[in-house]
Amino acid sequence: MATDDSLSAPATATAETTPLLGSETASSLTARDVSPLGSKAQDGEPPLSRERVVCIVLSMWVLIFLQASNMSGISTTQGTIAADLDAYENAMWLTSSYLISMSSVAPLVGRFAQQFSPGAMILFSSFFFSLGAIVTSQARSFAVFILGRVLVGVGGGGIMTLSLILVIQLTSKRRRGLMIGLTNAGFTIGLSTGAIAYGALMPVVGWRAVFWMQSPLGMIGGLGVYFSIPSSATHPASKGQTTLQKLAAVDYVGALTLNIAIVFFLYSMSTPTIQFIPLLLSLLVLLPLFLLIESLPRLTPNPILPLSILSDTGILFSCLSQLTFMAARWTVLFYAPVFALAVRGLSPAAAGAALIPTNLGFGSGGLIIGWLHIRRAGSFWFASVVSLVLFGFVILALSGASTLATPAWLYISIIFAHGLCTGAALNYTLAHLLHLSHPAEHFIVTGLLSTFRGFAGSFGTAIGGGLFGRTLRGALVDGFTLLDGQVPSEARQKLITMLVGSPGAVYKLGVEERAVAILGYEIALKVLYRASAAVCVLVLVLQAATGWKGPVMTEEEEEVIFEEVVVEHDGRMEA
Repeated sequence: MATDDSLSAPATATAETTPLLGSETASSLTARDVSPLGSKAQDGEPPLSRERVVCIVLSMWVLIFLQASNMSGISTTQGTIAADLDAYENAMWLTSSYLISMSSVAPLVGRFAQQFSPGAMILFSSFFFSLGAIVTSQARSFAVFILGRVLVGVGGGGIMTLSLILVIQLTSKRRRGLMIGLTNAGFTIGLSTGAIAYGALMPVVGWRAVFWMQSPLGMIGGLGVYFSIPSSATHPASKGQTTLQKLAAVDYVGALTLNIAIVFFLYSMSTPTIQFIPLLLSLLVLLPLFLLIESLPRLTPNPILPLSILSDTGILFSCLSQLTFMAARWTVLFYAPVFALAVRGLSPAAAGAALIPTNLGFGSGGLIIGWLHIRRAGSFWFASVVSLVLFGFVILALSGASTLATPAWLYISIIFAHGLCTGAALNYTLAHLLHLSHPAEHFIVTGLLSTFRGFAGSFGTAIGGGLFGRTLRGALVDGFTLLDGQVPSEARQKLITMLVGSPGAVYKLGVEERAVAILGYEIALKVLYRASAAVCVLVLVLQAATGWKGPVMTEEEEEVIFEEVVVEHDGRMEA
């Protein structure tokens, strides 16, 4: 193919702004807000060496694995931890405390990533994660254990958000879908093997060692990323600023107000009964106060969440869709091991393996879609809607399959399909959200999306957990009433409380009591999954309402996109 001057000139310009990982397409954000790593390459710095790339990838996978394993691992160890800390009635907080703290810091991390280098932010996050792991492992009381989980959650929230930000920084739009799929694969490996590893290690080394062993791994992962990414790899808005100038530009008032509002909101929804005082404080006092603070340019010249983003309906509906979508997903992630423990009677290690099929599907769905379909920037509205429809139908099928009578192969097939739909939908909806938002806002939007996904974890395990717990307790009371011919005695009430907090105790009961407990768990799982399927209708409406039109581009931005298309075309011709 002959090339004329109109094509060769842009190709040369774009070649100077390719990402440091050496992708064949440009990774610029806009003409005036180029990707941090891309802009450094423009200054003449060579692409990252293969050794650095490998170190970044492996280090991030270690951190993603640790962050994800802390979500699923508790499901197979909470009975033992609750017994040691005498916290059966508060067992749900072993997970909720982690998810609440993780969710509350995610939007702050997205904004701070524009002020400080990604390496520094990863190191900061890994430090909190490692510190929390030590505090958790040494806890002798429930309160100290929760403090450790909060610190781990702060680090985990940073890791979750920064993993996506690094994908945006380091990869081209053509490869972004595949790299997001690989990131999700690391996440799903952590979810799958985390539950297994916790369940297998706990009888051998004890639950305390399971947590403190994560501390050095977390620091190694953080240091690996920190020393592999050039210190110059910062957002263009903060280039040339000193550390004091960067710190002075942080919106501390807005960050603190938003953080407290999120914590109060999630706390109010994470208890067995909704706490209306913190809920009202969050929605009627703290949230309006935050919006007021962010609307005052003299007080907050660099707001944590600019109102232009919060008022964008496409971004808002995308985030709300992710919230409800991942909340439904979390009911499977948390309660599949519970099903294996209580209904199937598997050991904690084997119960953790219940997540392998769904997470294999999750990783496969994201990778396949990223490799075959998401090879460009643009709208993925229709694909997002279709994948979410399939997701809803599969979770409805799961509501009828979570029984002792269901063949194992059928249950495995259904949860594998559930994971496959989840991985595809997650990749499609993220690609579509990036299309709906301005390129210069991708860091902040990514942090906001991570927050809503973190909300989803709290919703799925807290609100869903409340529904599950109430249904289970009611079913157990009814079952033991029929068994005993009378209202459950005080001893029975204590047994019911133990069964609600420790699913592994079901197969320690006698035959008749075990049958009552198994039936109670089957009823609770059916109600939970049917409610999740109903939520999927709302998910579909919200995702459909995002629309398919992206933001209006300036002439400079359109020129950058044209240059990217030319370079991609030339790269394919050379190949």
